[in-house]
Amino acid sequence: MLCCAVALIDLRHGIIPNWLNLAIAALGLANVVITEGTTAAFSAMASAALVGTVFFLLQRLYFAVRHADGLGLGDVKFLAAATIWVGALSIPTLLLIAAVAALGVAGGLHLAGREMKRQTAIPFGPFLALGLLLTPVLQNWLGLN
Repeated sequence: MLCCAVALIDLRHGIIPNWLNLAIAALGLANVVITEGTTAAFSAMASAALVGTVFFLLQRLYFAVRHADGLGLGDVKFLAAATIWVGALSIPTLLLIAAVAALGVAGGLHLAGREMKRQTAIPFGPFLALGLLLTPVLQNWLGLN
């Protein structure tokens, strides 16, 4: 339900609210504590902080070079929260799913006649949410866990 809320709010308003990211992180931590223990929760929080820091720095670097936002801070916070659920090593899978889905939508919009330029903004939150939902499914299907 939280991923659906992320998608809808980002599509309508262009933001991912902090309370949603916090809820995703808190539920992820509760899940880790219940399934793996307190020590694993500290490790998950450290991984989330690392992923959040890396993507924050990438976001700032992109802005410094291009003078435009390529990734919003809500997206960065979402990735940090998602790390608690899937782990830092699964973030590339999540991003691959999100990027392929976003490219598919952008291609579909282009084929439907919408002009797509480098400056065309498409909210990335819905695709990140999809990635968070599908990453564990894909990992289980491929036996990567």
